[in-house]
Amino acid sequence: MTTLRPALFLDRDGVLNEDPGYVHRWEDFRWIPGAREAVAAFNRAGWWVFVVTNQSGVGRGYYAENDVIALHARMSESLAEIDARIDAYYYCPHHPDARVEAYRHPDPPDRKPNPGMILRALGEWPVDLARSIMVGDKESDLEAARRAGLRSLHFTGGDLAQFLEAEVLAA
Repeated sequence: MTTLRPALFLDRDGVLNEDPGYVHRWEDFRWIPGAREAVAAFNRAGWWVFVVTNQSGVGRGYYAENDVIALHARMSESLAEIDARIDAYYYCPHHPDARVEAYRHPDPPDRKPNPGMILRALGEWPVDLARSIMVGDKESDLEAARRAGLRSLHFTGGDLAQFLEAEVLAA
């Protein structure tokens, strides 16, 4: 039997990185203070760490899915520098008003506040839901967590590692 582990679900823009809008290039990416350290602390504590991020810029035609994948790869390289890792990235390129028809959907199941990305992670990884948390900076993040039966924390800025310190110590 596989041992269940708690998971830290993180929104990306506004939680892991500064959010000036539609970040998709590494040269525009800026880590939130304490973000890499928070990921490393949860890794050391034995938690899964997942990113769940709406990326409507793809559907709006601002950038391609390959740009999202490349940015996530660069994030992983940066995290590896401090022996940290994201176990999986989940992103939703769909939007009800997408200019790119392939990404247009009236209510995308993966687009937060819908819980699709969280539910996929729960189906793909041995997660202890009762001990897991979602950290988001928007109500849609918190609502997605509620719909998935997941406790959530509202991050309003500052140092992410300090914000989550009590959660690591409680693990």
